[in-house]
Amino acid sequence: MAAEGNPALATTNEDSWHGIVLRTLRRNEIRLVPYVPDRVLTPLIAALHADPYFSTFATAREEEAVGILSGAWMGGARGAMLMQTSGFATLANVLASLVVPCQIPLVMFVSERGTLGEFNYGQSLVCRTMRPVLDSLAMEHHTMTRLDELEFTVDRSIKQAVATQAPVALILSPLLTGGKVFEK
Repeated sequence: MAAEGNPALATTNEDSWHGIVLRTLRRNEIRLVPYVPDRVLTPLIAALHADPYFSTFATAREEEAVGILSGAWMGGARGAMLMQTSGFATLANVLASLVVPCQIPLVMFVSERGTLGEFNYGQSLVCRTMRPVLDSLAMEHHTMTRLDELEFTVDRSIKQAVATQAPVALILSPLLTGGKVFEK
């Protein structure tokens, strides 16, 4: 993916949104990062694969990543998952029946679709319902829109999730990532 087509990729890796997330994951000893492939998350996924500190791999479904991370937490390992907004629509049951009641500090990075020029009505519906679902589950969530607030918010959210044994969703707005580029 060329930097000239996406302003989020134009900065250096260390100072980019994905460089900041990578550095913050490492600082918080998060090594395990399953994901469902997503174009917006591609630079972060590529950076994770390139860094031997991390064990990162694709999963078939978001629920699979939640199960892997729940088991890892119970075994003493920290992890985070990466997914797109549409994948969140499949998670209400596993969040309500496993993650929240078992107090698993699941860290979810969600690339936001369904807003700011979205063409897919289904994406828009999920985007509109995601935050109310998170609220109904009393799950902490933050929408990341600014690079200058990213490191602080991600770092403190991970620390809070671990300390309180409660999940957190970090929603990566197109204002931060550049979003998905829709080409004609």
